[in-house]
Amino acid sequence: MARYIFITGGVVSSLGKGLASAALGALLQARGYSVRLRKLDPYLNVDPGTMSPIQHGEVFVTDDGAETDLDLGHYERFTGVHASRFDNVTAGKIYQTILQKERRGDYLGGTVQVIPHVTDAIKAFVLHGNDDVDFVLCEIGGTVGDIEGLPFFEAIRQLGNDLPINDAVFIHLTLMPWIASAGEMKTKPTQHSVRELRAIGIQPDILLCRADRPIPIDQRRKLGLFCNVRPSSVIEARDVDTIYDVPAAYHAEGLDTEVLAHFGISDAPDPGLETWNEITNRVRHPDGEVKIAVVGKYTGLKDAYKSLTEALTHGGIANKVHVEVEWIDSEIFEKEDPAPYLDGVNAILVPGAFGERGAEGKIAAAKFAREREVPYFGICFGMQMAVVEAARNMANMPAASSSEFGPCNEPVVGLMTEWLKDGELQQRADNGNLGGTMRLGAYEAKLKDGTRIAEIYGATDIAERHRHRYEVNMTYREPLEAAGMTFSGASPDGLLPETIEIPAHPWFIGVQYHPELKSKPFDPHPLFASFVGAALAQSRLV
Repeated sequence: MARYIFITGGVVSSLGKGLASAALGALLQARGYSVRLRKLDPYLNVDPGTMSPIQHGEVFVTDDGAETDLDLGHYERFTGVHASRFDNVTAGKIYQTILQKERRGDYLGGTVQVIPHVTDAIKAFVLHGNDDVDFVLCEIGGTVGDIEGLPFFEAIRQLGNDLPINDAVFIHLTLMPWIASAGEMKTKPTQHSVRELRAIGIQPDILLCRADRPIPIDQRRKLGLFCNVRPSSVIEARDVDTIYDVPAAYHAEGLDTEVLAHFGISDAPDPGLETWNEITNRVRHPDGEVKIAVVGKYTGLKDAYKSLTEALTHGGIANKVHVEVEWIDSEIFEKEDPAPYLDGVNAILVPGAFGERGAEGKIAAAKFAREREVPYFGICFGMQMAVVEAARNMANMPAASSSEFGPCNEPVVGLMTEWLKDGELQQRADNGNLGGTMRLGAYEAKLKDGTRIAEIYGATDIAERHRHRYEVNMTYREPLEAAGMTFSGASPDGLLPETIEIPAHPWFIGVQYHPELKSKPFDPHPLFASFVGAALAQSRLV
């Protein structure tokens, strides 16, 4: 029977609950246990699919086509356990489900209330499908005291009583700020946060305290006394120079040992952290460095490209080099020459996006990379803009564009109206809903034998995760290939292009899917490993 670990946060947001959950999951795995990680988000959106990346960060897509919170990316990267649509739920989804039941008359005329109906729905989500795992880690989004989060806190409070004794542990992540003018670390924010948590009926078992320096032993004793936890359960979560050192750092502080002790487990094998130690060693002691420009639309918030950033790091780990990312807003290239910004980089990556803003800047970046023979990696929208650039400047179609931006004479990129998913025809209209209507999740693709991308994968049959509404128009395949661009991969039925490349270029590849979503530090995605390798080769030419 599964045991449950609930991770809550206080004082401020963005303390790293997702990383803490992922690292703890990795530690439990290293001790031989199976884990599942889930995220409960209190906001009222049904999912993050229609939210701006600048406001909320990236949307992480699962194999089964769910648009989820970016923390699920941390869970997968640290544990290797594939997330699903059953691992992320929002208040909006909970309320939507309840209201659909109410409209059908499922409540038989009864009054629908937060307690028990909303809390029961949350509990049902947490408990669903866990028979095959040892530990379920549930992260509650936001901070204690948020109005929208109260039903979720109430639900996990109830679960603490519903589950068998010693089958639930509550971890509270807080901030221990250093006040420079006073020259001391303050415990009061944590005390207030725990008091707020206890006021709604949850007594934390373990305090995980974020700090930028060691927490003195007397401060730990003080927190234990005022927050009603054992001093050994006050765990220091000090800042580290790489997130991949978090599992080892938490183990050194005794987090996993303390968690198991609360479950009454004292005979668990010691974790083998050799893989994590090798990863951090490669990050800290690279043999060289490459500079890669990411030309994007959402560079104002780095979390908008979280999986991409990590995948580039993984590519660096594979090549034993440090990857320095140069973030460039694509709109700049609509007004200025890209050369002063891109002359010093070893490779260029244009990531996914939506909408016309900044599109011409991405086209300019693709043109620079193609003409200067700088390694280029176009992902989703980045592939589409590379094809538009090739159509304009290689295939003599100056009017080439995307119908996403409005009517055009040469719609090299167009709206997908139908495609196959698990043998069933999926259809969409251009005036339909935006949420959850894209081509989402894992789809198979066939790579052309003998192409560079097939060589990189070492296979011709692949499956990758998608998130897009527009696709390169196969009508233009013949003139583009005649001009020197190869359509090197397609859907199994041959109707949808999946990858393009320019064989005469040192490294120029575009993919319609999002390979960054499947990259892990201990298993770098082959495309990112090859791309960073190409950047390294480029750096040696300078």
